[in-house]
Amino acid sequence: MMPLLDPSLIPVFDEVVARNPGETEFHQAVQEVLESLGPVVAKHPEYADAEVIRRLCEPERQIIFRVPWTDDAGRVNLNRGFRVEFNSALGPYKGGLRFHPSVYLGIVKFLGFEQIFKNALTGLPIGGAKGGSDFDPKGRSDAEVMRFCQSFMTELYRHLGEYTDVPAGDIGVGGREIGYLFGQYKRITNRYESGTLTGKGLSWGGSQVRTEATGYGTVFFVSEALGAAGESLEGRRVVVSGSGNVAIYAIEKAQSLGALVVACSDSDGYVVDDAGIDLDLLKEIKNGHRGRVSDYASRRGGTARYVAGGSIWDVPGEIALPCATQNELDEAGAASLIANGCRMVAEGANMPTTPAAIRALREGGVAFAPGKAVNAGGVATSALEMQQNASRDSWTFEYTEERLAEIMRSIHDRCLETAEEYGSPGDYVVGANIAGFTQVADAMLALGVI
Repeated sequence: MMPLLDPSLIPVFDEVVARNPGETEFHQAVQEVLESLGPVVAKHPEYADAEVIRRLCEPERQIIFRVPWTDDAGRVNLNRGFRVEFNSALGPYKGGLRFHPSVYLGIVKFLGFEQIFKNALTGLPIGGAKGGSDFDPKGRSDAEVMRFCQSFMTELYRHLGEYTDVPAGDIGVGGREIGYLFGQYKRITNRYESGTLTGKGLSWGGSQVRTEATGYGTVFFVSEALGAAGESLEGRRVVVSGSGNVAIYAIEKAQSLGALVVACSDSDGYVVDDAGIDLDLLKEIKNGHRGRVSDYASRRGGTARYVAGGSIWDVPGEIALPCATQNELDEAGAASLIANGCRMVAEGANMPTTPAAIRALREGGVAFAPGKAVNAGGVATSALEMQQNASRDSWTFEYTEERLAEIMRSIHDRCLETAEEYGSPGDYVVGANIAGFTQVADAMLALGVI
């Protein structure tokens, strides 16, 4: 059963809802963490005495600004930009930028709140933040995207710096957008501070494995979890939602470890390929032509079939990796996974599983691993990129991937050890929430009331 809120934490959650009306994703993220903290409050009354939890739920800074830009027809467009610098107790703010029509303050705050604990779990000195805009890069020319990014950075630059706040990419923000953003930052500041943005190109300060890191890290975590149970990915049938970077590189790493990945998706529908996803073809369609998974099915031929709409979670698989967006796996999807014999769900995306679905999965005996632990590989490799920038160094792909694997192994082990310590053996949700929280909380206590 999912734990309920400890009575001492109900006023904290009620205050969060009252202070942030209408921000349902943020409320969901806060509640999910608070539900794990009852045993922590009982064991560490000093956290309550210093109001650490209340302070942790309130961002240190919230920045909202307009972003005017001109399209190719000469029309002036207007979007809204956000940066929520949530917590810097462990280091400079760190977290991605998302460009998508769904972005509003509640989305950015939920992502920033999750980022606090995710970053803490990496063991690296980075705080939590998130940002973005309701701008939609889909269908826009390179010149339009460039003008938008330049306008966005013209306001945001004053809040950034390698010792202050270091953004990266997220949905809608890839290498192209990071390049335009960094170019404008450099132009305005007259400084080549390569550690101010991560996800950069390899020829100008980027890190090997950064593109692959979130997907690879997701599969490293799953491999560790299976290994702890005396099993492996070899021969496992895997379903992956999404077809962006996270999904593509989760498929790549899972296949390299012997898994059979049979499905992936986009916002229009999903494709099933019982012979196994042809990764080279998928990369060509998605990265080379910005195509759709329906194109994959038509080009692949006989072994693949495309389903418009519907739920990818109806596809049978032993391992399910939701790698698309928040709340994509609902209770009905969870019921389908359970009925089809799914053994484990691991979140490659941020909060892709609804609370009702999580409850159903756990009650149905399906192992569940939350995104703040599973997909921490992306930000971990961003921190490794910052380390290389600071030392004017560049590491090989093999060395960087091994560092990533070590970090994911450490995150997995910390989750299990913490869950055991707090009376919930094998519970990755409890382990991730408490391990991340206590690290940040102890730092906040050490820094005093600020």
